[in-house]
Amino acid sequence: MAGGAIVSTGPIKNYNGGMTAFVFITCVVAATGGLIFGYDLGISGGVTSMNEFLKKFFPSVYKRMNDDSIKQSQYCKFDSQLLTSFTSCLYLAALVASFFASAVTRIFGRKISMLIGGTVFLVGSIINGIASNVLMLIIGRLLLGVGVGFANQSVPVYLSEMAPAKVRGALNMGFQLAITIGILVANLVNYGTAQMKKNGWRWSLAIAAVPAVIMSVGSVLLPDTPNSLLERGHMEKAKSMLEKIRGTSEVDEEFQDLMDASQQSKMVEHPWRNITQPRYRPQLVMAILIPFFQQLTGINAIMFYAPVLFKTLGFGDNASLMSAVITGLVNVFATFVSIFTVDKYGRRFLFLEGGIQMIVCQILVGTLIGLKFGTTGEGSMSKGYSDLVLILICVYVAAFAWSWGPLGWLVPSEIFPLEIRSAGQAINVSVNMFFTFIIAQIFLNLLCHMKFGLFLFFAAWEIVMTIFIYFFLPETKNVPIEEMNRVWKQHWFWGKYIPDDAVAGGIQLSAGKSVA
Repeated sequence: MAGGAIVSTGPIKNYNGGMTAFVFITCVVAATGGLIFGYDLGISGGVTSMNEFLKKFFPSVYKRMNDDSIKQSQYCKFDSQLLTSFTSCLYLAALVASFFASAVTRIFGRKISMLIGGTVFLVGSIINGIASNVLMLIIGRLLLGVGVGFANQSVPVYLSEMAPAKVRGALNMGFQLAITIGILVANLVNYGTAQMKKNGWRWSLAIAAVPAVIMSVGSVLLPDTPNSLLERGHMEKAKSMLEKIRGTSEVDEEFQDLMDASQQSKMVEHPWRNITQPRYRPQLVMAILIPFFQQLTGINAIMFYAPVLFKTLGFGDNASLMSAVITGLVNVFATFVSIFTVDKYGRRFLFLEGGIQMIVCQILVGTLIGLKFGTTGEGSMSKGYSDLVLILICVYVAAFAWSWGPLGWLVPSEIFPLEIRSAGQAINVSVNMFFTFIIAQIFLNLLCHMKFGLFLFFAAWEIVMTIFIYFFLPETKNVPIEEMNRVWKQHWFWGKYIPDDAVAGGIQLSAGKSVA
């Protein structure tokens, strides 16, 4: 091992209890928080490709699209900073909100964060549905962003804390499944409302209120996690809840480990300062690089602008929306692959396989588009050629949906010790939202200037991130969440950052007493 003598960390513990109906139901309800994020990801691209919406709010883009006298590259028809600001401002708001959500999650619990997120998102969806000018649209989107920031901060942590170690991956991925269902529903709604003669876009935006209500009501009904109860000093309630979610009264060993972690957590007065200490270096690096890489797969560019992208590639209005529905269906079904395999084959296998598959697809899509449109953006695709591009994009979406999609949320949410967990998740969400904002803001401009090379740009990043996972991410499947330091201690690179007393089973408390 790099960094000194090998330290015996002992076997990973197997706690009593297992999957219960109570845990399954609570995790399903909590995971619906992903619906609001997914619905928003899917709805904006369809709405921004609707002529009525563009004519009302973005007339210059509408004119470029429909005026044949304007000489315009196929790659650049939708390039508008105001249009992309409508999509991307949400993620800037989510970035800021995630830091407030971190404090709320730590002090008041995970479910209060979910309730705030759902309520604010509901208000934003109503404002967007009745919008009469661009300012109202932007205000509504900013409120949606606050809701997304709170939901994405609290839901993955809640799921990781409720789930037994052996099925934590599958249950946590319920969040990603809800995101993909939200995207699919949004694509179906867009396809339906596009057929309406008037105000179809209003319905698309206003229906976001439905997942917001589901999340808000669900959060009121949810119980608190044992970790959160301990964090706020409710010891008896925490043990009772642990017995309930594990389905057994024999939880003393796991409860003791939670108590030790909570005790250590209370010694940390400044989690934001502490998270920069060398002992938390592996977790901090992962919380920054995993969401950073997740956005540079290029998936959100496709999910935001799928209808716009397909329209750019020569699909008709309805054909582009239907193509987005097809990719949405692939996204949902491929996520199930991850749910059923993540705790069997592990996180690393899915990361690596998905990365290689995405690299191949991005290179092929970029090459095919380059051959047809070249650098001028002039030309058109035959139906067979368009179908081939659609198939490759679907294979790419499938790879993301069983790798970087769910794992980008799962891995950061399960690796942080309790004392810095809320701060770590806030960093994860804020980095994710920041680069989601950047990609959303510049994608159409990049498409205009880089043309087919944009797909090769994303492929190059996918090569980098796949190499990073191979060398630097240890396997975390079936490891109890409070035992995670053992995994880092055994890693060839990260082991040198983890002090001996940080390994669960021998945590040194400030009084000098070793807790076995």
